[in-house]
Amino acid sequence: MPRASGPLAEALALARRTVLLDGGLSNQLADQGCDLSGGLWTGRVLAERPDQVARAHAAYAAAGAEVLITASYQIGSAAAGELLARSVRLAAGVAEAAGHEVWVAASVGPYGAVLADGSEYRGRYGLSVRELAAFHRPRVEALLAAGPDVLALETIPDAAEAEALLGILAETGAPAWLSYTVAGGRTRAGQPLAEAFALAAAAPQVIAVGVNCCDPGDVLPALEAAAGVTGTPLLAYPNDGSVWEAATRTWHAPGHPAPWPTEAWQDAGARLIGGCCRIGPAHIAALSARTHRRPGP
Repeated sequence: MPRASGPLAEALALARRTVLLDGGLSNQLADQGCDLSGGLWTGRVLAERPDQVARAHAAYAAAGAEVLITASYQIGSAAAGELLARSVRLAAGVAEAAGHEVWVAASVGPYGAVLADGSEYRGRYGLSVRELAAFHRPRVEALLAAGPDVLALETIPDAAEAEALLGILAETGAPAWLSYTVAGGRTRAGQPLAEAFALAAAAPQVIAVGVNCCDPGDVLPALEAAAGVTGTPLLAYPNDGSVWEAATRTWHAPGHPAPWPTEAWQDAGARLIGGCCRIGPAHIAALSARTHRRPGP
């Protein structure tokens, strides 16, 4: 079947149901025995073992994911156009072979991700909005040329970086979602969430706003802040509450992970729900059972 019968924005606006995102690509690749060492992280597997990336996408599609996010998060070189295009082709191939409708979201990770030093959890890189736009523009153009259904502007820690990316969207007209990584009611760079989300309110290309790669407990307040300043559908794909330590490249897991209040997220306006780091296919399958038996408000 075709990977999707229409734009994702239409599915969110018309069906008024929850669309299920996939989970963490890195943890699934690690579970498949892949080597993620080095600065490219999942990008290393994309370059060296693309079959494993396709296998990981297929695991999430089999679990019920309706959106597959590409392995382009940490690919930052302007000369890596072919690698970025490959990430879209791999996800598209799996989407087309799935037994249900699947959209492909091209991951545009933050500038800090390519530094491989945890900067995506801090923001405030010391770069201007113009400099950040110059960094992101070639990546976005290469991804769009490969034909994804939507761009995933994800794990954005800083409103200044969001401003740069929204400027590029205005140039291209491409549909995208904007997802901040947050902590304690603010962006990782410390800006109030209402101000950060308000940047997207006047951007017609943005089909959804929300948060990812954050503690599940930070999701609902962030969704409520987004709902107060935008009229777009919301999205949430947190991690399992673990904290990333860049120096040792390890996750520190919470002692007692709390259940996800997905019904509250849906009530707040979430139309896209999934998982980020350390959330695997089994969790996505469980989310599918929970979210699909309850329509959005």
